[in-house]
Amino acid sequence: MSREEIFKALDEVFQEVFDDDEIHVTEETTANDIEDWDSLEHINLVVAVEKKFKIKFNMGEVNNMKNVGEMVDIIISRL
Repeated sequence: MSREEIFKALDEVFQEVFDDDEIHVTEETTANDIEDWDSLEHINLVVAVEKKFKIKFNMGEVNNMKNVGEMVDIIISRL
């Protein structure tokens, strides 16, 4: 799966979790860029991403992700 394909899949996950079809994530997207992205929605998002890609993040990865680009790097390393 290419980086571009992962971003396309992540767009779908983010749009579903945040109920907003206008969301399109980039390498630099952070919680500050999405209005409803709080700590509870972060958990929902992580679970949805894990389910979509059939992977599991460890706690350190979840706590250390600074942006969506870092999330994509971890996803690529697991696929």
